Amino acid sequence: MEKSAENGQRIVSALRELGFELNETQAREIERGKDFVQLKSGPFDLDLVFAPDGIETFEDAWKHRVEVEGFPVCSLDHIIASKAATNRVKDRESLPRLIAFKEYWESHRTR
Repeated sequence: MEKSAENGQRIVSALRELGFELNETQAREIERGKDFVQLKSGPFDLDLVFAPDGIETFEDAWKHRVEVEGFPVCSLDHIIASKAATNRVKDRESLPRLIAFKEYWESHRTR
């Protein structure tokens, strides 16, 4: 989703519909597209990342998206690139599993 005030308002509305209790500061940060917003006030913890490391532009990520059960999802290549670029311990730890899953997925998708 392209970063805009209108899309930010849509995200706030959808999060509230899902049961997230957003304070006004969080709502404003989401509406303006703050690079990173962490939410722990809902049915599950959620990190909103509007400028993920390793992904150059929204347009590029959108062009390479995949559909999963009717929903657009970031491609595994972009997720792996982002995890590698952040270089956080938890992301480095998840990289081997993501890469293995990608290899598994690709080998079973072509059969």
